[in-house]
Amino acid sequence: MTATLLLLFLLLVSGARFGGAVRPGGNGGGYEDWRLGTATYVKESQGHPLNDGGGACGYGDLDIFRYGRYTAGLSGALFGKGSACGGCYELRCVNNILWCLRGSPSVVVTATDFCPPNFGLADDFGGWCNFPKEHLEMTEAAFLRVAKAKADIVQVQFRRVSCDRAGGIRFTITGGANFLQVLITNVAADGEVAAVKVKGSKTGWIPMGRNWGQNWQCDADFRGQPLSFEVTGGKGRTITMYNVAPSDWMFAQTFAGKQFVQ
Repeated sequence: MTATLLLLFLLLVSGARFGGAVRPGGNGGGYEDWRLGTATYVKESQGHPLNDGGGACGYGDLDIFRYGRYTAGLSGALFGKGSACGGCYELRCVNNILWCLRGSPSVVVTATDFCPPNFGLADDFGGWCNFPKEHLEMTEAAFLRVAKAKADIVQVQFRRVSCDRAGGIRFTITGGANFLQVLITNVAADGEVAAVKVKGSKTGWIPMGRNWGQNWQCDADFRGQPLSFEVTGGKGRTITMYNVAPSDWMFAQTFAGKQFVQ
């Protein structure tokens, strides 16, 4: 077997692809076509920043909020100042027969944090999240589903896909006497939240603003009132949920509403 034929054989069995070519079969239910980006991971032994204080999306303990170990921080080009929080991405390692797993398997991760830029370093040597790079900083468990642990930065194909969530949208209520803040989690379909309104028994529908990540806030006193919510997803779909929290709700409690139907 000549050297050229041997190289082609290795590329085929490894699942590597030139130029980001897409596997036949359409987008398989994803919202977008495959596109090229890069990925790295943080070792679990180092203590992952996505699970130590809420991250840029404000989720806190990812196991409590049902996002588990398959999560990622997004570079600024993808994060959208928090609008991407909760979105789901399918990705696979490509174009590297040394680090990509054979067959180029894919994994789905949830966006739960922001990967900050480091303009003092080169884009391929520590500055992976510099704008306009499209980069995903994955948990170790997720990364090892697509590439070998010895890899540093790898090229990936990725696409937005629909989020599969069990149960209803969850609302964790915080705030104070004169303002209400709600952390919204476990959103199905596109996973994102583009707009929120809240209604008490003594008010009309009041728009909430994004405080940070998926924490939404408005300046009103809702104590002693049942709470209803209207949530608009990233693709424009809106769902209205009445009396999600009873009139005797308390701060730090979590309540579940309805869910977007796929």
